[in-house]
Amino acid sequence: MHKRVCVIGAGPSGITAVKNLIDQDIEVICYDRNNEVGGNWIFSEKESHSSVFETTHIISSKTLSQYDDFTFDDFDKSVADYPSHDELRRYFQAYAKQFELYKHIEFETLVVHCKRTHDEKWEVITEKNGVSKTELFTDLAVCNGHHWQPRWPEYQGRFTGEYLHSHQFKKAAPFKDKKVLVIGGGNSACDVAVETSRVSKRTSISWRRGYRIIPKFVFGVPSDVFAHRTNWLPIKVRQFLNGIMMRILLGKNELYGLQEPETKIGETHPTVNDELLYKLRHGKVHPKVDIDRFDGNTVHFKDGTKEEFDTVIACTGFILTHPFFDKDFIDYSEGEVPLYLKMFHPEYQNLYFVGMFQPLGCIWPGSELQSKIMARELAGKWQRPKNIRQLCEREVTHPHYKQIKTPRHTITVDYGKFRKDLLKQLPKNYISKTPIDSKVEMA
Repeated sequence: MHKRVCVIGAGPSGITAVKNLIDQDIEVICYDRNNEVGGNWIFSEKESHSSVFETTHIISSKTLSQYDDFTFDDFDKSVADYPSHDELRRYFQAYAKQFELYKHIEFETLVVHCKRTHDEKWEVITEKNGVSKTELFTDLAVCNGHHWQPRWPEYQGRFTGEYLHSHQFKKAAPFKDKKVLVIGGGNSACDVAVETSRVSKRTSISWRRGYRIIPKFVFGVPSDVFAHRTNWLPIKVRQFLNGIMMRILLGKNELYGLQEPETKIGETHPTVNDELLYKLRHGKVHPKVDIDRFDGNTVHFKDGTKEEFDTVIACTGFILTHPFFDKDFIDYSEGEVPLYLKMFHPEYQNLYFVGMFQPLGCIWPGSELQSKIMARELAGKWQRPKNIRQLCEREVTHPHYKQIKTPRHTITVDYGKFRKDLLKQLPKNYISKTPIDSKVEMA
């Protein structure tokens, strides 16, 4: 049967899906709401699909954040160890040009609704410039990302000052001479706290629990590269050794006025930041515990203290959402996500999710491997296991890390182990350009 595949999204995962489908001579059309490829990495000072801000740099190093088919050296050897959003945008657009993907992408097109037909095809309704269009496809690849729909925290009372989500934060300048409270301990929260502290009258950061702060460099090497040198060790051993090393390098959180983490490395997403601890010890960022309630411009904290703020910025993550599906069909916004290799649905064989995982590392290299597996299956060169339902359930019951139960931690994978699991599905002659794969035995 002739395959005609719809790819939703032309971000980093969508473009590698398109590229690998083309490699297998499969007809593909990609829809994207933006006017260029790059997804989340298309920075705009106006609120948009993108959640990056003026000074955003990636938190994984370029060594472990590149496609095998088009490395950063293929693009520009001068790219920084931790590329900026602009370097990444140009990298993704160069990838699209290199593999002639643009003719397969329809920009400024919103996917409104997707549903399966009686003959198990996909009816996809799109909208562009107010005009609706319906197309039929044999297969559907969902690559719409998961860092664009804000998740707001819930507290008693109401804050009457300026209240926004990190998705709306674009630059520090508007917060000059203001008293700013940042909620959260993740990467966005720490970056926002550092950036606003450069111009604000006072910046505080509220944590509901202890987080681990990981430096970007360890012994002069990007921390993810250093960590992956021990990738051959069992995860529990790595957790133990890395925990000891971070304690030696940074000391306890209490030295910085922060809560101590109650979990091992990997049981929550680590926060990669070199400046927050510096700012705390220099009195430029002030640590606060979890919020108890709002009362006008006053924020009451759970330790009994209170303080007035002009602005509260909630850096509290994003909702995993697929607005083009009916809620009673697929809804992964809460609870478990039972997908084999984080991409294969237990029931719908012609539905693929690409890039819908959160590694302790970078998404795109894994998305590229997922795309190769998807394309090979559609070309008849690979068959999924017959016990797909059991494997999907095992994804839930046997996670790489036993993480805390929050919506943020439902799709976590270990970067190295996940790559190995994906590489095992590819031919023995597949050559990976990622250094940590040198010891991989491919089936």
